[in-house]
Amino acid sequence: MILFRNKKIIRGRPKENNTMIYRIISIFVFKCWITSSMMLQAQQGEINALDDLALEAPTINITPLPYYDYDRLDYSMNRGIAQTIKGRIWACWVGGGDNDDAFLLFNSSDDYGLTWSKPRVAIDSHYPEMHYKRRIRVGNVWVDPYGKLWVFFDQNMTTFDGRAGLWYTVCENPDSENPQWSKPVRIWHGCALNKPVILSDGTWMLPVSLWDRQKIKHEDFKEAFPNLDTFRMANVFISKDKGKSWERIGGVQFPKPQFDEHHIIERYDGSLWMTTRTGDGIWESISLDQGQSWSEPQKYMEHIGSRHHIQRLISGSILLVKHGDIDERTTFRSKLSAYLSEDEGKTWIGGLMIDERRGISYPDGFQASDGTIYISYDRNRDWDGEILMAKFTENDILHRDFVSPQSQSKITICKPEGLDKLPPPSDMIFKKNNE
Repeated sequence: MILFRNKKIIRGRPKENNTMIYRIISIFVFKCWITSSMMLQAQQGEINALDDLALEAPTINITPLPYYDYDRLDYSMNRGIAQTIKGRIWACWVGGGDNDDAFLLFNSSDDYGLTWSKPRVAIDSHYPEMHYKRRIRVGNVWVDPYGKLWVFFDQNMTTFDGRAGLWYTVCENPDSENPQWSKPVRIWHGCALNKPVILSDGTWMLPVSLWDRQKIKHEDFKEAFPNLDTFRMANVFISKDKGKSWERIGGVQFPKPQFDEHHIIERYDGSLWMTTRTGDGIWESISLDQGQSWSEPQKYMEHIGSRHHIQRLISGSILLVKHGDIDERTTFRSKLSAYLSEDEGKTWIGGLMIDERRGISYPDGFQASDGTIYISYDRNRDWDGEILMAKFTENDILHRDFVSPQSQSKITICKPEGLDKLPPPSDMIFKKNNE
């Protein structure tokens, strides 16, 4: 409480009047302070109540046509790609925009990526009556060792509300005519852009990012969730029971964070190697105790501010997909290239140019049982909106060319046909999908 004691205000008045005025002013200021505090609490309470809508499990829409057909879409941003045990490939991408209009879409291929279906699944939690937009923008697809297809995705009020929420849904029959999906389960806050890895002892490890406060753009949420500030970093979660439960065990705060987008590789000496996107290239950190503590972050490699992809291959080599030469920071998101390391990331060899054009970004991938590497990425999200795929081998990487018979680049996974024709489908059918 603030009390005014400015003698100039009450100079020249009798002493008893001074005391009375002081009391009146004090009461007035106290009431203003109480009213202001109550208004702030009410506003925060309203934000919390509205933001709790982000805790509601979204619906998995398995009949997305015709509302999410390509002629009604005008944006695409790559998220991920995975292959089932029987060979079907599932792709995941964002529609709506890289903003609070975002939602997730999925399609599939039964001929190793040569042709692709129309959208088969949509996860869209918008609802027109909401005070804030509720969007789904970050996610990935992953097939576990038992053949189940997992989708990890986030849910937010506004573009980022300061908390977000990481969810998963599981499909136990991803090769069937009518795949069925489990009810989504919320793991924690934040989001997961990249796939889990399975450690040598069978532990599942999932990279989870809780973004820093600079990513909160909506004024109403600028001060929301201060209790989470100590967890705003590249977090690490583990599961010891095949994904039934997840536990946070550690994390790393990198300088100049850019959404983290971190990967984890288990090295042969037992250490864990984390690589992360920052505003100053790719940085790294090492854990010697299975992810509970991590070394001081160090710069690892030059790179433009964009996602990279890294994974262990069947041969034991490590695959890296980045923009440009191995030591280059490109001016644009261009020259998407693949490299191999045979010494646990100390040096890189090869250099297969996957796509040389500008506007290429966000690679994700997997390696099939026959050794073929599949990488998906997007191109010119707002103008062309293409999700593309390349398939190649380690031999292609070493030869720096697509020399293997089945290798191919620039395969179209999907392309929106509603560019500059229709508004995002969400504005037309969100209410229908959520009734």
